[in-house]
Amino acid sequence: MTINCAGKLLDLSEPVVMGIINITPDSFYGGSRKMEPSAIRDTAAQMIEQGASIIDLGAMSSRPGAELVDPEKEWQALSPALAAISELPGIIISIDTVWSLTAKRSIEAGAHIINDISAGAIDPEMMAVVASFHHVPYVMMHMRGVPATMNTMTQYHHLVQEILIYFAQVIRQARESGIKDLIIDPGFGFAKTKEQSFYLLNHLSQLRIFDLPILAGLSRKSMLYKSLDITAEEALNATTAANMVALMGGASLLRVHDVTEAAEAIKIFQQLKKSGKIGI
Repeated sequence: MTINCAGKLLDLSEPVVMGIINITPDSFYGGSRKMEPSAIRDTAAQMIEQGASIIDLGAMSSRPGAELVDPEKEWQALSPALAAISELPGIIISIDTVWSLTAKRSIEAGAHIINDISAGAIDPEMMAVVASFHHVPYVMMHMRGVPATMNTMTQYHHLVQEILIYFAQVIRQARESGIKDLIIDPGFGFAKTKEQSFYLLNHLSQLRIFDLPILAGLSRKSMLYKSLDITAEEALNATTAANMVALMGGASLLRVHDVTEAAEAIKIFQQLKKSGKIGI
């Protein structure tokens, strides 16, 4: 499975790592926060050296309770960061945004992928803008509401079935808009309780019905550290364990703060695959 990232082909026949860099002072994990362009460039270069195939830049926190940032303010933070890393050799840049204006500016400035936690629900122009660039993959996540309200919207009759219906709808919308390469993200922790997130992780393989790459964003999330009564800073081991479950469930991309450990998890997973059929 190969996707065209603004002219750069990315092979997803084996899982890859997406490294997180947050250009925000309030993201939930302090280790991902980088504010100065030089630090952002150094971190991105290090992540690539450690095995990341994609760098995901975000200038708006999507932690529970966070308010949406105006796209002009978002771009003020994002623009120098994007410029700082865009010339790194071999880099594929994903932009974590819900705004079509930010997406347009980012792609024009050298970004290759748009990662939208709202799948176009917050900005109805998003899909059309992404489609207008022809070869920009679009990551669509499952979420209800917005980060400020999502924790009040965790009532489901049948969690996995409702997520499948949601993706069937947004995939159709994206295809009708003209987007060629799609990636789906079940949205662990977004409008889902800790228990619901674990249930979803255990049933991740059901999302393979769409025959699309699946992105798993589990890194240091509250579903992990609250289960162990630790902090996000202490949740690296838990993240690695959860990432392995996601890989066994069919994840093609691991979105992480810690690239080396995720890349090692993928290597172990590949050895398991070589040994024969695997499953949970």
